[in-house]
Amino acid sequence: MASHTFKRLVRFVPRSNPSQQLTGQPVDDNLDVGLAVYKGEDVVVNVFSGSSVLDPGHETGETAIIGRILSPLTANEVGTIRCIGLNYKQHAAEVNMPLPTVPTVFLKPNTSLASPWPEPTIIPKITQEDDCGDYESELVVVIGKEAKNVSEAAAMDYVLGYTASNDVSSRSSQFAQSQWCFSKGFDGACPIGPTLVSPRMLPDPSKLRLRGLKNGEVLQDCGTDDLIFGVPKLVSFLSQGTTLPPGTIILTGTPAGVGVSRKPSVSVKAGDEFAVEILPHIGTLINKFENEK
Repeated sequence: MASHTFKRLVRFVPRSNPSQQLTGQPVDDNLDVGLAVYKGEDVVVNVFSGSSVLDPGHETGETAIIGRILSPLTANEVGTIRCIGLNYKQHAAEVNMPLPTVPTVFLKPNTSLASPWPEPTIIPKITQEDDCGDYESELVVVIGKEAKNVSEAAAMDYVLGYTASNDVSSRSSQFAQSQWCFSKGFDGACPIGPTLVSPRMLPDPSKLRLRGLKNGEVLQDCGTDDLIFGVPKLVSFLSQGTTLPPGTIILTGTPAGVGVSRKPSVSVKAGDEFAVEILPHIGTLINKFENEK
């Protein structure tokens, strides 16, 4: 697995060479990389020798400016994406459901993986039919070494780092079925980024602040201390009888404030921008929505 000697990693296209993809560490440990790139600011990165966050190598001594930010992992690296539903106390309250006693798991295919802005987040035709697209701001756990039958006590040893995701959902399809894989697994429905943050920087993932903003309006605002099942429990649970390869990502659930539960309800439409902000260190994942043609 990759060493935790890194603080934060990004995968990006350098401004100097649009045909190149690099991995590296932002020079400024405290910069919100996603927001800075969105604003057109120069984000300087110490380039690493490796081509993947799973094996980043070492600093080369060279620097580059981000031209376009990419998802920290590729679709081939994440494999089948694990997702947890109904995992914040306040979210369970807003949808009038009892707190689960075991994690609720659904899957997304790797074809749903996507990068932050400027890659567009596509609203499928089936979602456009009745304007049922929704957002879900989520903390993501990235597994760094093969995990199977892991105990909660040992679970954090398998965590490579953390990033952010928007679990883009199609509510009509979701509520028409008892299983959620179809409604939450459309192409591009799992943008992640902008940075992969080491547990060295975030030793306690229950002490983060997560916000979701639609066109600048705060719709979700919650601490990860509201999680029903924390990171050690989720890693352990998901690994029981199941091999989690390096690169596996786990979406840990969304807090209260999703569009379908608001009065009046809120949906995402073409032209909307949604930002998932997780502080400290992870920064802001920005997505701009476009309709599938």
